[in-house]
Amino acid sequence: QVQLVESGGGLVQAGASLRLSCVSSGTIFSINAMGWYRQAPGKQRELVADITSGGSSDYADSVKGRFTISRDNARNTVYLQMNSLQPEDTAVYYCNANIKRTPWGSRDDYWGKGTLVTVSS
Repeated sequence: QVQLVESGGGLVQAGASLRLSCVSSGTIFSINAMGWYRQAPGKQRELVADITSGGSSDYADSVKGRFTISRDNARNTVYLQMNSLQPEDTAVYYCNANIKRTPWGSRDDYWGKGTLVTVSS
């Protein structure tokens, strides 16, 4: 089995920073892309940022210049540094990883259960 566990969410005021972490554990041969998604109340889940195993990253326009995604391949961990948080960033943030469990297996997407980020004005 594979588990993704997020941490680092919380309640902050506008302009503050938070750092989210997501650790992947279990039977893992390799991890391809990792990413962060978010879902605000009443809205669809959207991609916030993702990063390849080689370190190439991409961001939603709404977070460019404020959020930074990074990963530690040795620890199977992906991070999201969030600066200058705004009330519109309030959402449940989910970690995603594309994982190959065995050398001969397929790549599958796995999800964490989410961590809540609330930004007050």
